[in-house]
Amino acid sequence: MSQSRHTKHPADTHDPLHDRRPNILFIVADDLGWADLGVYGQTDYPTPHLDRLADQGVRFTQAYSNSAVCSATRFALITGRYQYRLRGGLEEPIAKPAHYLGLPPEHPTLPSLLADAGYHTALIGKWHLGALPHFGPLNSGYQKFFGNYSGVIDYFTHKPGVGEHVPRDLWEDDVPVERVGYYTQILADEASRYVQQQARADKPFFLSLHFTAPHWPWVGPENESVSRSLSDLFHYDGGNLATYGKMVQSLDTAVGQVLKALDESGQAQNTIVVFTSDNGGERFSKTWPFTGQKTELLEGGLRVPTLLRWPQRLAPQISDQVTITMDWLPTLLAAVGLAPHPDYPSDGENILPALTGDRSPWQRTLFWRYKSQAQRAVRQGDWKYLKINDNEFLFDVVQDQRERANLRHRHPEVFAQLKTLWGQWNETQLPITDEVFTHGVTPDIQADRYAPDKSQRIRA
Repeated sequence: MSQSRHTKHPADTHDPLHDRRPNILFIVADDLGWADLGVYGQTDYPTPHLDRLADQGVRFTQAYSNSAVCSATRFALITGRYQYRLRGGLEEPIAKPAHYLGLPPEHPTLPSLLADAGYHTALIGKWHLGALPHFGPLNSGYQKFFGNYSGVIDYFTHKPGVGEHVPRDLWEDDVPVERVGYYTQILADEASRYVQQQARADKPFFLSLHFTAPHWPWVGPENESVSRSLSDLFHYDGGNLATYGKMVQSLDTAVGQVLKALDESGQAQNTIVVFTSDNGGERFSKTWPFTGQKTELLEGGLRVPTLLRWPQRLAPQISDQVTITMDWLPTLLAAVGLAPHPDYPSDGENILPALTGDRSPWQRTLFWRYKSQAQRAVRQGDWKYLKINDNEFLFDVVQDQRERANLRHRHPEVFAQLKTLWGQWNETQLPITDEVFTHGVTPDIQADRYAPDKSQRIRA
């Protein structure tokens, strides 16, 4: 259920901005874990700006990403549909400059639908939905772009690799540019400037602010020397909890700067702000009480911190409504009086009624698959079916958040039903073929992902 933390509701007093459709600021962190923010349980370092955003709006307790990896989730976010409906969305993630893999320009998107309705649309930050010249933000509904096309760039060199021969991946629209400084701060400066400029515009804006933080390499804002000495951006030989904390704190500061620009420009009341992550956390993130991480369909790889603030419409609250990335397209379109394109119906649902109190939270049936380790998952109500290689499980993820008690033999009918549902749903999606790339966590790079010897298992 949704629980209001305050009795005061958004003001109904008239102001000039109320007559205009709301602005939308959609902020995406990269690989942020469930409990990496103070409001979700982090105690090792403070995140005051995002905690304040949570206190001012909606904090979701059951928000999921569409995938356990980045580009796949971004396909779902921008289209409002299961990423498996598009060839590029099968990749886990898009990892190489394969020019045939990307978001088809003809597919309606959240920014294109908003642009058609009179919004100014901009993406500042990470794209990761296909390379030039065939794909790009300007081909898919954004009217302005500043950021990186690839899945990752170094925080100081702004390159997607290491070495003098590697070109920078930093662009303004489709023109390469150069900036000096820590990338998280650069994006905050660009977004703040955009917000201030739009305060003088005669149309509402939709700003996608997609940070790369706290994605590897493990480089904090004061670690430029580390950045310059890297031999590989994967950085398997580096990082620690302290550095990771500084990366998340820099993200928190950056978000606070952009929110301050909204306040100072007088646009905060009439702006919908969403903050979320593209998937679960990676090696240094905190995912308690969940197990698993990025690239895994355990809750720690899929459950993401998610916040929503809309002062004009929504009272601060904690919402237990189950939601997923692809819900944002129908939800945000409904918030501004629009609907998905009829030829491309959304697989997501408009969750706004659960937040306004017009409808009680409702149960969902959500599906996932992941090529690495042949993973499958379904969540229906409180039940979750999970398959990893040849091992199958049934969990009550509300009562058993750690996913420890396998109930498949106690509730065989539920287990069979969810397994059948997954098979029926899978037939409606594009097949995962040998050509599809996948990335997983393997024992040679992460010691806690060992392959146990089943012959040594102790039986009661």
